[in-house]
Amino acid sequence: MKLPDSLRDQLKTPLGILLPIGQDNKENIQKYLSDNSYIITVGDRTTEKMIDFDVIPSLQIIDGFEKRQKREFPKLGNASELIIDNPAAEITLQSIEIIKKAFTLNPPIRLTVNGEEDLLVLPVCIHAPENSVVLYGQPNKGLVLVEINTEIRNKAQTLLDMMK
Repeated sequence: MKLPDSLRDQLKTPLGILLPIGQDNKENIQKYLSDNSYIITVGDRTTEKMIDFDVIPSLQIIDGFEKRQKREFPKLGNASELIIDNPAAEITLQSIEIIKKAFTLNPPIRLTVNGEEDLLVLPVCIHAPENSVVLYGQPNKGLVLVEINTEIRNKAQTLLDMMK
């Protein structure tokens, strides 16, 4: 499924709560997490930030890039790693299947993407367990926190359905 140009602006709107740069600290993030939250990070910087806060995401999705610049992968820790191919501006059916599979495995799980991971926020929001919180970076704005509920699942599915 490819991202149509018509959807690009819509995807710049955060799916959840935006913590502006400078307010995306451990204390503010933890206000949205409970002891049993299934934490999902999409993006290298977001994953690294949470690991630096000693909050190990249950599912980490990274691609080795930050703002289109190659970077070192965040440290793996004790996460099991799955590698997937997902081209820029696309969501492959394989990626969706592997995301679904990742939710059945013992966390922490890391999906390392050959290509680009940004759009994988959509299938993650659709298939994530009930008690999930998804975190991803909004370039030059801050950190987005999405508490998964029916409304978010429906919104993500609508956006996914608009891709061809």
